Amino acid sequence: MLARLLLGLLLMVSAAAAIAAELPQLPKARGEACIDSPATMRRDHPDMLKHQRDDTLRLGIRGAKASLKECVSCHSTQAADGHAVPVNDPGQFCQSCHAYAAVKPDCFECHATTPKAPMKEAAR
Repeated sequence: MLARLLLGLLLMVSAAAAIAAELPQLPKARGEACIDSPATMRRDHPDMLKHQRDDTLRLGIRGAKASLKECVSCHSTQAADGHAVPVNDPGQFCQSCHAYAAVKPDCFECHATTPKAPMKEAAR
């Protein structure tokens, strides 16, 4: 009985280690803080952006808390030549998580993948 319990525990630890090892490595964001906690952003960002999209398109409301433009501004990186790297390029913030979650976002079929304004300095 004890041997089975130890074997089960060992399998669970091995599985957890394997899962943790496969988590995507994300470039650091530039801003001081996101609009909400990392757990909330991981879970709810699609709904936040869809809600903002609907308010903007249907009601003309702009300037809400969730903005894809601000996401791109904080989460894009800068290449060695100084140009912004698109957030949906392999290894970049959006693409890394979406590849991990096996989700294909359609945001960038219309929206820019790099900031239009000069990139902010890294704050963290």
